[in-house]
Amino acid sequence: METFWYVAVTLMLAVFVVLDGFDFGLGIVYAFVAKNETDRRAALAAIGPIWNGNEVWLIAAGGLLFFAFPKAYSAGFSGFYLALHLVLWLLIARGLALELRSHVDHALWRQFWDVAFAGASLLLAVVFGVALGNLIRGVPLNSDGYFFVALWTNFMTGPEPGILDWFTVLIGATSAAILAMHGANFLAMKTEGQLRNRARRAAWLMGSAVVILVGLALTSVPFVQPLFFRNYAAHPVGYIFPVLSIATLLLALMIRRRNWDAGAFSATSLLILTMLGSTAWGSYPNILIATNDPANSLTVTNATAGLYGLQIGLWWFLVGFILLIAYQACAHQAFRGKVKLGAH
Repeated sequence: METFWYVAVTLMLAVFVVLDGFDFGLGIVYAFVAKNETDRRAALAAIGPIWNGNEVWLIAAGGLLFFAFPKAYSAGFSGFYLALHLVLWLLIARGLALELRSHVDHALWRQFWDVAFAGASLLLAVVFGVALGNLIRGVPLNSDGYFFVALWTNFMTGPEPGILDWFTVLIGATSAAILAMHGANFLAMKTEGQLRNRARRAAWLMGSAVVILVGLALTSVPFVQPLFFRNYAAHPVGYIFPVLSIATLLLALMIRRRNWDAGAFSATSLLILTMLGSTAWGSYPNILIATNDPANSLTVTNATAGLYGLQIGLWWFLVGFILLIAYQACAHQAFRGKVKLGAH
């Protein structure tokens, strides 16, 4: 039962990254591909009807983590207090930018919110990547299952690391590059003309950067967290995740060269899912790994809620998950196709 909820939380987070990730990615490339007001309106119209619905997955994942693994939830939210506040304010800034930009017809007003949208999108992509890097590397948990990490210490990994070190910054940069590629593919799929052509070029350039950054990240993991590959050695079937990750990355670049926009977007979506699946496989059964003493790690067994509650919650989860999938399918179906500015 604990393993099911571990998979469920991972799946909810992965779907959030895929769906809201193209919003973040579009924001990252926004200033480089949208050269005039018409382009900017088209880019924002591409995500306008769906961006806030995509964030429901993050809220649902947080609620699911609280329900299934309350000790890991409390430890993570207290230990990453500063980082979570930063995420909250960045989400607010990004939402305000999308909603308020068109309220005043003045160039300076629009430019201010354009900068806020692009900056918040980039920082969110980096922060979520840094958070993933912290989960892979581990945190200094005490015997009670709690921890505190400074924003940075000496920028090195070790028993007492900071939130930012060379490894977590590398994962943050990799996250930003992948989401920028993902967002550019989405923008190319939703637009036409020169904006689409610039989005295609941006996706190709970001894809080239992703190849380098993913290679660096993969070679760094064994040095930062030697236990990460233990599950792969014990259960080689898990290698399907990293193999699919590499295959989908190469496939995304090949499809991008052929200018099949929907195919490229689908490939980067699968890339994100398989990379997060690789992380979950390598980390299991740990939710929070202790860098100072492995015995202090929070796992699916020592951080879980009671069995009775998990069994009852299973049915509510299935109902909620089906409803959420249905809502997302209807929303994306309603706004499928190319952006038509006259319709927004």
